[in-house]
Amino acid sequence: MRSILLHIYEDECFEARFQVALDVARQCNGRITCAQAVPYDFGVPHDFYGTMSAEMIVEYQKVANEAREEIERDLENEGVSWSWARSNGCATGLIGRKAPLHDVVVVGAHDPLELPHSPSRFVGELTERVRAPIIAVPPDSRGLDLESPVVVAWNGAPESAHALRAAVPALSRASEVHILSVSEPKKKKKREATSELPSLTPAAYLALHDIKSEVAELKRVKGKSIAETLMVGAMARDAGYIVMGAYGHSRFRESVLGGVTRDMLCDPLLPLFLAH
Repeated sequence: MRSILLHIYEDECFEARFQVALDVARQCNGRITCAQAVPYDFGVPHDFYGTMSAEMIVEYQKVANEAREEIERDLENEGVSWSWARSNGCATGLIGRKAPLHDVVVVGAHDPLELPHSPSRFVGELTERVRAPIIAVPPDSRGLDLESPVVVAWNGAPESAHALRAAVPALSRASEVHILSVSEPKKKKKREATSELPSLTPAAYLALHDIKSEVAELKRVKGKSIAETLMVGAMARDAGYIVMGAYGHSRFRESVLGGVTRDMLCDPLLPLFLAH
């Protein structure tokens, strides 16, 4: 993971994801590309002549320039290689254009304007648009040690396999790799045919890359979600981060019916390594 794309925006998660990007760059001898999007496409009610909108654009540009100067001063003292990518418009557009030639995208786990304990729409949009893996960093993170134990959340779906494959460079550095799945009570009705991969398959795949792993099935605690069960399992194993597939179903379906990705993104305690 030598090519790191970092989302630049001053929100509660910025310092945490900045430190994560620095840690990855140092450990992998990588380069950080700072992606800064400056909004410009908006309107102000009753501003018929565009005067207020023009003033707001100037203010946004001023704030963005000040942020860039401050971050560049910090980067000069961090001993890592970096560059800057800036454009007007939305951050998803800029990151979507830059991500294809980056190994990983580092973003915050929370949306700046979302209600507390709600899943990040920004991260959700990126997982559907970007093929590079995404590290979603919660605000309390202090960095990312790639040699720490790692938990891989496994449900046999293609998204889990994509995330596992994308994480191989990081997993090869981990001191321990734990592949965790969550068992649920069997339903009486006949299950539909699926293309799920058995739990031992990821361990065999990692072994081909000389990565040892342990497989465990967690019983879902009554009254707890799958996401909560996985998080408890990860914390018990002192995991530094969790690898998981993102949005096996559409985000709309998960917003209505619920889903593991949605639950994990509501208030994660650890960084999430996501791939769709």
